Amino acid sequence: MRNGSCEQIYFDFAWRFLPGVYISVLIVGLTANAWGLKSLLQKWKKMGNINIFVLNLGLADILYLLTIPFLIDYHYRKSKWIFGDVFCKVTRFFFNLNLYGSIGFLACISLYRYLAIVHPMRVMGRITVTHSVVTTVVVWVLVSIQSLPDLFFAKSSENKTEKCFETTSDLYLEDYLTYSLGWTVIGFCIPFLITLGCYGHMFVILCSKNTIDKVLKQRSLKLLVILIVLFSVCYIPHHIFKNLNLKSRILSVQGQCPEWSNEVYVARQISRGLACLNSALNPLVYLHGNENTLLQLRQLLQRARRFYRGVRLLVIVI
Repeated sequence: MRNGSCEQIYFDFAWRFLPGVYISVLIVGLTANAWGLKSLLQKWKKMGNINIFVLNLGLADILYLLTIPFLIDYHYRKSKWIFGDVFCKVTRFFFNLNLYGSIGFLACISLYRYLAIVHPMRVMGRITVTHSVVTTVVVWVLVSIQSLPDLFFAKSSENKTEKCFETTSDLYLEDYLTYSLGWTVIGFCIPFLITLGCYGHMFVILCSKNTIDKVLKQRSLKLLVILIVLFSVCYIPHHIFKNLNLKSRILSVQGQCPEWSNEVYVARQISRGLACLNSALNPLVYLHGNENTLLQLRQLLQRARRFYRGVRLLVIVI
């Protein structure tokens, strides 16, 4: 089915693609975050001041994951929202809290690791749990402030609740694009540059000094890879195609229909799924450094394989 001002845009792609992604993220995300937070609480003292950020990273994920069943229902109904305009805005608000809260906490983790590895003598005994708690509160407040304006944009078409727009209706697109671009710079680009700068310098230090503990070096480099994957897969495509899709919609409302509209629309839906995926990938941040948890995970997978083989043999025999 094709509709809208630009007839060549395949609008059905969203409800065909996103439900499967949401279901997978819900299952994997809840399992991984529950396991990761349990592991975190068991190793609380060993984690140091960073554990405050990691705990809030997990809470931000769970907060959003609890809204996913409603989005699954929305797309299974072929983009028909039955839960009211207020709750539509709440689900979108929680997504923004999760996305930009995750980016903020990842930047804090990067900064703390950078100080601990590159400037250990300067920060030794000076950064306390209180500092981490205060920083966490500041992150939540800033993310909430930058997300609040989104609640004042219409999320349904013509004041009806059949739609639950991720951004806004066609009436406010130009204002929303301006807001989205500012949001991209403040909520994404600045934390991204902080994270990139911290780990870029840290990578140089780790590779150039042989006095640094090998285990610490390996864990830091693993975390660097995880963060590169998170930003490259979940965050960068989301912001690029969100703004491009808004521009495409503005041109469509003005009676134009660029040749790239369909490609941008499809890429936007894929980037939405990838952005949602951050709730399932974030637990890697606190699982990668816990060898006991990784060992338990490998043992669990081995038991699952043995169980699967046993079931297959039983079916063959029967």
